[in-house]
Amino acid sequence: MRNAYFAGGCFWCITPIFKIQDGVKSVTSGFSGGDETDATYEDVKAQRTGHRETVKIVYDETVISFERLFEIFSANVDVSDGEGQYIDRGRSYTLAVYYTDDDEKETARRLIEATPDAIIALEPFKFFIAAGEEHQDYYIKNPEEFERELVESGRKADKANKMNETLKKDLETVNSTLDEAEKYYHAAAVLNFDLETICPSAAMEKQGECMAFLSTEGYKKLKTEEFESAAERLYVGREELDDELDKVLAETLHRDIMKIKNVTPEIQHEFSLIYNKAYIDWLAAKEKSDFSLFVPSLEAVVDASLRETALHEEALPDAYDEMFSGYERGITGADLDETFGLCKERLIPLLEKIKASPKKIRRDFMSRPVSDEAQKKFAKYLLDTMKYDFTRGAFTTTEHPFTTDINRNDVRVTTHYHEDAFASSMYSIIHEGGHALFGQMIPSAQFDHHIGDKMTMGMHESVSRFYENRLGRSREFIEYIYPEAKRILGVLDDVTPEEFYEAVNIVEPSLIRTEADEFTYTLHIIIRYEIEKMLVSGALRVPDVPAAWREKYREYLGIEPSSDREGALQDVHWTFGFGYFPTYSLGNMYNAMYFGRMKNEIDVPAALRAGDFGTINGWMEKNVFAKATLMAPKEWIKDITGRDFTPVDFLDYLEEKYGELYAL
Repeated sequence: MRNAYFAGGCFWCITPIFKIQDGVKSVTSGFSGGDETDATYEDVKAQRTGHRETVKIVYDETVISFERLFEIFSANVDVSDGEGQYIDRGRSYTLAVYYTDDDEKETARRLIEATPDAIIALEPFKFFIAAGEEHQDYYIKNPEEFERELVESGRKADKANKMNETLKKDLETVNSTLDEAEKYYHAAAVLNFDLETICPSAAMEKQGECMAFLSTEGYKKLKTEEFESAAERLYVGREELDDELDKVLAETLHRDIMKIKNVTPEIQHEFSLIYNKAYIDWLAAKEKSDFSLFVPSLEAVVDASLRETALHEEALPDAYDEMFSGYERGITGADLDETFGLCKERLIPLLEKIKASPKKIRRDFMSRPVSDEAQKKFAKYLLDTMKYDFTRGAFTTTEHPFTTDINRNDVRVTTHYHEDAFASSMYSIIHEGGHALFGQMIPSAQFDHHIGDKMTMGMHESVSRFYENRLGRSREFIEYIYPEAKRILGVLDDVTPEEFYEAVNIVEPSLIRTEADEFTYTLHIIIRYEIEKMLVSGALRVPDVPAAWREKYREYLGIEPSSDREGALQDVHWTFGFGYFPTYSLGNMYNAMYFGRMKNEIDVPAALRAGDFGTINGWMEKNVFAKATLMAPKEWIKDITGRDFTPVDFLDYLEEKYGELYAL
């Protein structure tokens, strides 16, 4: 720890501006600069001692620099007044920096000379006298008197003017820096899309290195003291910003900076290489159905994730909670345990009733062979129906379907074709199309303010799963697309629309999450959540994951995988960390809540029967998309529905729909 001493006029007024700074441990009001060792407040105020009102700042120089302290000091005083400060006149209220060693003297001299019109004394530190207890933290003890002092002295009005100018410059710095960083991230995203779609396997390692380089270069832009200082000043002064979107940006940057503040570009580059290698090793292990080939990389991901979390400032006490906050802020493991506990309580017994139901659903046609070309044509038809804008997007194939928002005008979707399972691609494209509509329909002003992609993953999954399941598996939607499905796929000639509807809603415990039915999907997520939480806590070793996986599938779904490929290697998510999986289920729960409002405001069945996605998308754009980047999840869902988050709507929906389907 180091001490710094600044005389800035009334010490009541100077104290709070330092106390709010990260790295400042304490601020004490007192006197310095004179020779009398027993001076009192009354003596100093009466100009009888040669002392100035001074603040002593104890700070951690690894967090905040002396230069930054001077910058804060000079921004909050009238540097050109050599006779006092505002209403307070005389030497006792003039400006000074008291240096404690030669390095600090040289730094202060340089900073004073670089400050236009500055009249700031630079003097060696002698000693410091703490003022009486009644003067310490005066702004807290006497808030009304403190506010009156700021107003009557003219300090508040002057500060507001300076704040406006300072914040304007800081906003320019932040925006220009983000513009530059986003160009690197844009290029890295294009390479990542290539890596996961058409990159030759032999070129993947080099591709990963290039992606890591670009990401690191973008990251470096955000790790300069100039950027971080400007961003933190915006956060401190965010209530002074005129544009609400700038306030959201300031708050978002503060959260981001707290997570990356201690992560150097070198460490970030190391993490990027670990995650890129994990993806390549996962592909190889999945192809050979051998989890042991993925073990070293997954162990490295666990270690990197824990190390990265430990570096976060203002981190939550629990490591998994902190990881999950990166996907869904404001929701903790305790929330998830309670939510998933209720899901298991209601869904597992209901699943047993469904399995025991005498209702037999025809599904023979679902495995009839359909060519890739026919599935591609049908995928384009579905995206067109949903009003996906192909002038601002594209779609292709990959091993594990995904959507990537490269920018507002470049939102790409992918799918994967299985010759004997056309519904897999059908629903993956509707799911990814939902993600893409969200990305394409965020207000452009939010992208202009660098917050267009700041919605949480649970929000995103609520939309993708809303289109995939609530709309895409509805009777009305199936009836609408049936003629084109029959024509394009060529395997439904002897199938009725009702048989098609029942088949895409059949409940049957399965091994593959992405092909799971709507009912059992939540149990797939719970299994992954419980396993990854144990990995993070150390309760489960990486080599033991396949055994834990088999055990939980037996317990919750009554089945177990016979190979790693259809078991613990089926998902890509653990190649880049932990915490994503629960967002899928939270998404289902969010959309069940906002569907309750939607159906009261528009005729959803009629819109689906007519293929009128314009009406549906318009409602989503206004009520779901518009504020998603501006709010935390619990605040957002309450803004839409007027109710606190609950999984009950979703569970009630499943019980009603599948109770009717299986005549329970």
